[in-house]
Amino acid sequence: MKPTVFRSTLAFSAIVLALTGCLQEGGATSPSHAANGSAAPAAAPATAPAAGRYGLPDFSALVEQVGPAVVNISVTQKVGRSGATSGEDAFAGDPFYDFLRRFGVPVPGMPGNGGGRMPEQIQQGVGSGFIVSPDGYVLTNAHVVDGASEVTVKLTDKRDFKAKVVGVDKRTDVALLKIDAAGLPFVRTGDAERTKVGEWVVAMGSPFGFENTVTAGIISAKARRLPDENYVPFIQTDVAINPGNSGGPLFNLAGEVIGINSQIYSRSGGFMGISFAIPIDVAMKVKDQLQKYGKVSRGRLGVAIQGLDAELAQNFGLDKPVGALVASVENGSPAEKAGLAPGDVVLGVNGQKVDNSADLPRIIGEQKPGSVVRLSIWRDRKARDINVTLGEQAGEKLAAMGGAERKSESASGKLGLTGRALTAQEASRLGVPGGVVVEGLSGPAAKSGLQPGDVIIGVNNQPITGIEQFRKLLDAAGNRFALLIQRGGSRIFLPVRIG
Repeated sequence: MKPTVFRSTLAFSAIVLALTGCLQEGGATSPSHAANGSAAPAAAPATAPAAGRYGLPDFSALVEQVGPAVVNISVTQKVGRSGATSGEDAFAGDPFYDFLRRFGVPVPGMPGNGGGRMPEQIQQGVGSGFIVSPDGYVLTNAHVVDGASEVTVKLTDKRDFKAKVVGVDKRTDVALLKIDAAGLPFVRTGDAERTKVGEWVVAMGSPFGFENTVTAGIISAKARRLPDENYVPFIQTDVAINPGNSGGPLFNLAGEVIGINSQIYSRSGGFMGISFAIPIDVAMKVKDQLQKYGKVSRGRLGVAIQGLDAELAQNFGLDKPVGALVASVENGSPAEKAGLAPGDVVLGVNGQKVDNSADLPRIIGEQKPGSVVRLSIWRDRKARDINVTLGEQAGEKLAAMGGAERKSESASGKLGLTGRALTAQEASRLGVPGGVVVEGLSGPAAKSGLQPGDVIIGVNNQPITGIEQFRKLLDAAGNRFALLIQRGGSRIFLPVRIG
């Protein structure tokens, strides 16, 4: 079974508890750490935990200090009467239903477990969070409260409050809540950048509804990139995280929050030793915007980018594979207006290094729309700076290419490629002067990663106007070069080596 990244979601409903028989009526018993009512941060001393039996670390003092600032979040969602009968998927999009369905667990009221029209449902779930200010601001995951009709925050001293959702940011999976209280214990935030792989960390939350649960482990990796997650360089840990932990804090041994527990990587849907947390610096930047504006505004360049490997770096004259390679530039975008072009490699933004392509969306996204940023770029084997006035985040993909069949011909003998020239209509649709549609592959072309249907639109950053010109560009390029191709709605560079 293919591993899957799961958000350790809130959706552990009352149905689950009834099925498993894990929890007694009234829920789990929480520890008796009561908030002291002061406005002092709930933080542990900046010392390593005392050694317990057999020399193992003892986290008890840390937990006692920070525990009062960690909260349980209960969520109510109304599922309207859809009129669906058995056999229709009225639960589409419900992560809990999807989980149970994959493993064949029967649940009353779900399709296939009794006919009839579906009644209106009240769905309840649990998640975690933590207090970031004494006046009642609480951070959690966006997926914990997304779509909720009612949110309740429960403190360790048994007080509970109806919470207002100030705002959510789905791109980073961060949400900000507000409860009507004062003098609350709150966390201290640490510096996620200064954390080290291998250091101890502690998580607190409400997995499966068991409030105030503590787990510990180490940081396994930093700046992890997950599929479709462009704005979060995750902290990877081996701390046990399960459904209900979402939104809870990840502490260092100084009692400082360094991340928000968010996702797990699993073959089963349960914890298997790999969990991910949103760095606290990312979360706090989102929190500040949500608190001030109720939403998050991000800067926009208007480019499609890709990473560089060693071969591509050599083709562009770079000593090492760093930066974000610009594959395409949107018409009318801030990047086009500033003169950014395909083949440019973005190495930095306002002096901040772009070590890999995944850094660029996050760095640009953190900038205010309308602000002017200085891009350090690599172009024609030289470094230079350009200024770009950023737009506001938006995204549109190029239209897919279509068109009638055209006669194929050998586009390049040394490359081992057969294709046809783009029609004028196809070229206009793609916004290029010309190109070659790949139809047959052999030799170096097949080894390069080219696929039938790819459209080659450039060689070493030189645009293609036709097949004859394409052949000339290849002859001039020698035995190592990069092809700019259109594949579906994306543009990427592919390194090619002859011989």
